[in-house]
Amino acid sequence: MNTALSWIKAYVPELECTDQEYCDAMTLSGTKVEGYERLDKNLEKIVVGQIEKIEKHPDADKLIVCQVNIGAESIQIVTGAPNVKEGDKVPVVLDGGKVAGGHDGGPLPEEGISIKAGKLRGVPSNGMMCSIEELGTTREMYPEAPEYGIYIFGEDAEVGSDAVEALGLKDTVFEYEITSNRVDCYSVLGIAREAAATFRKPFHAPEVTVQENGEKVEDYISVEVQDADLCPRYTARVCTNIKIAPSPKWMQRRLAASGIRPINNLVDITNYVMEEYGQPMHAYDLDRIAGHKIIVRRAKDGDEFQTLDGQVRKLDSEVLMICDAEKEIGIAGIMGGENSKITDDVKTVLVEAATFNGTNIRKSAKRIGLRTDASGKFEKGLDPHNAEAAINRACQLIQELGCGEVVGGIADVCQSMKEPVKIKFDAKKVNDLLGTDISEEEMLGIFRMIELKYDKGTQMLEIPSFRQDLLGAADIAEEVARFYGYDKISVSLPNGEATTGKLSFKLRIEQKARDIAEYCGFSQGMCYSFESPKVFDKLLIPEGDALRRAITIANPLGEDFSIMRTVSLNGMLTSLATNYNRRNKEVRLYELGNIYKTDELPLKELPDERVQFTLGMYGEGDFYTMKGVVEEFFDCIGMRKKAVYDPASGKPFLHSGRQANIVYEGKTVGYLGEIHPEVCDNYDIGTKVYVAVLDMPEIIPFATFDRKYEGIAKYPAVSRDISMVVPKDILAGQIEAVIAQRGGKILEGYQLFDIYEGAQIKKGFKSMAYSITFRAKDRTLEESDITAAMKKILNGLEGLGIELRQ
Repeated sequence: MNTALSWIKAYVPELECTDQEYCDAMTLSGTKVEGYERLDKNLEKIVVGQIEKIEKHPDADKLIVCQVNIGAESIQIVTGAPNVKEGDKVPVVLDGGKVAGGHDGGPLPEEGISIKAGKLRGVPSNGMMCSIEELGTTREMYPEAPEYGIYIFGEDAEVGSDAVEALGLKDTVFEYEITSNRVDCYSVLGIAREAAATFRKPFHAPEVTVQENGEKVEDYISVEVQDADLCPRYTARVCTNIKIAPSPKWMQRRLAASGIRPINNLVDITNYVMEEYGQPMHAYDLDRIAGHKIIVRRAKDGDEFQTLDGQVRKLDSEVLMICDAEKEIGIAGIMGGENSKITDDVKTVLVEAATFNGTNIRKSAKRIGLRTDASGKFEKGLDPHNAEAAINRACQLIQELGCGEVVGGIADVCQSMKEPVKIKFDAKKVNDLLGTDISEEEMLGIFRMIELKYDKGTQMLEIPSFRQDLLGAADIAEEVARFYGYDKISVSLPNGEATTGKLSFKLRIEQKARDIAEYCGFSQGMCYSFESPKVFDKLLIPEGDALRRAITIANPLGEDFSIMRTVSLNGMLTSLATNYNRRNKEVRLYELGNIYKTDELPLKELPDERVQFTLGMYGEGDFYTMKGVVEEFFDCIGMRKKAVYDPASGKPFLHSGRQANIVYEGKTVGYLGEIHPEVCDNYDIGTKVYVAVLDMPEIIPFATFDRKYEGIAKYPAVSRDISMVVPKDILAGQIEAVIAQRGGKILEGYQLFDIYEGAQIKKGFKSMAYSITFRAKDRTLEESDITAAMKKILNGLEGLGIELRQ
């Protein structure tokens, strides 16, 4: 986006700054200036002169000697220009002045060309008359300049005045890097708003009033939008009695500074409004529109259309077209058609300003191989409210510049407009986010400058439609920061938990799992989350089991990686098998990885991703070794209550007599056991393998890092050992539950220290021995206390069919 500073000052008249100050301030406030160029670079001591007398050079047929009035005096200049005559007003470089380059239009020298008084073929020449190329510009931007020769001013030029200023070259063009979310800044008005807010100067938008001729637009044109999803708004106005002529010099100069070649008043007005409002426009010859009807619809596959540049474009059904009652007349948002272009004979024009779907315009431009200034703006997603404002501005200029008369009314096909965005404003939250101490009144002053309305009663900010980038509180804080001044905001640490660098609670639990596993000799492994459907057969999982309800990957690497895993054991067992077959005698591995579960297929919502803490080992150790690792982990994360191990876990991949669900406070949080021998064979493992799998989402609610410390006991402990004959179907957990329940407040602990089955124990029973410890916190226990507690425990055990060994 390029703009001339003079155009910006037309809307911010009080703006006073140097080019570098403007560049720095705008960049700091968020409108990044990539660079700037002065149009009068290397133009020095150039005035408007008037040729008073022309004589032939005495010694050169192609040279003439001119007496030129430069205001304060007349000077003699020798030139070879063929187009000058007496009375012409021309740009004159005085002795010691500079011009930008040569008349051949080649690359401009960096330092310009100095002009000195001298002699040409023996005749003194005290300056030089300039062509438009020597002034650093081209005939494209100054179409009135001759193809070869000296530039001639109009009659209104003042002799002796600054010629550079008379040409509109006393200006600076700034180039901006505009981010795609700031659609409003793809216009001069948008940049001017930013400049006004940056420099704290009033912004004066153009006052638009359209003088209409009393006719009705409905008598001239009708509009039908068939594909409203691609065209949310289409507006059209009609202008009659069109008179094609050059546009005024001020408009030509502004367009030229923006890099747009002036053509004629009608084309220049549409280009001018496109730059001013950021709203592309197009004008059609109404007499060439069949049926005086506009239809906005998709093209048909295989259609061809000739655009204004003379090229035939191939279309498909994704390209939106502007059509009349019989044919296509333009590609929406990109370029008009050869069949409806404006000619010098035009009498009545239809002016179009519309809002098209930005994504569709971008894809269409790429599809047909044609990207224009208009499509570049449309693809950003324009404000539908801007279409009406821009078309009224264009019609105002058509009427004011004598280009034509404006028919009354506007044809407007519009979908329902979105309600203005409203954002809650809280000055304290803004300051907390920025680390500042800006007053609420100063913030509201910034909001007024950028045209945000504030309702004090509801504390809501209403966002103007052209600021489509403001959607939340963080956006509001950014507006405060950039206009308050990033350079004024001191460096500070952010507030909140992140300042301390702590992990989240979930990640702390997972880190503890790693620490305990590694402390117990396990090494971390990482397995694929996607695997083969054959895994279920290898793990002996029966048909119809919920674990077989796996999510199929849409574009798998192959069958072996075609589903998301529902159980974490395959990767663990594969890794253990690799180690076993490489003759590693003892291996312990662990993994923290996701499994993916869903209630139904095909998926209707995202799957349940559950982190599994999987432990696997072979070699030294057994079921109880793995159980000890699990309990060590539970203790470390604050799960101090006793876990229950339910042997009725029913896992087909585990040994039927050596497996258990891990139950904590009535909730199953995982399982452990010995891998079924057949499964070991399936994985080519020739030894016993033990695994434990903990479901982390179930464990985390029970975990805590809160700790309560107690002093060292002051009173002695008393121990009692009991040896029991226990039915084989009674579990140690059931016995321990009775001891914990009946031991009372003085029970400190208990431990199984012996278990025996053999000839000395009757059939169907086993011998178990426990050591039970009692201690009181406030006194030394007496024998009666111990006896009472033991009696309760023994009574409870008898209820389970347990007998004391004699």
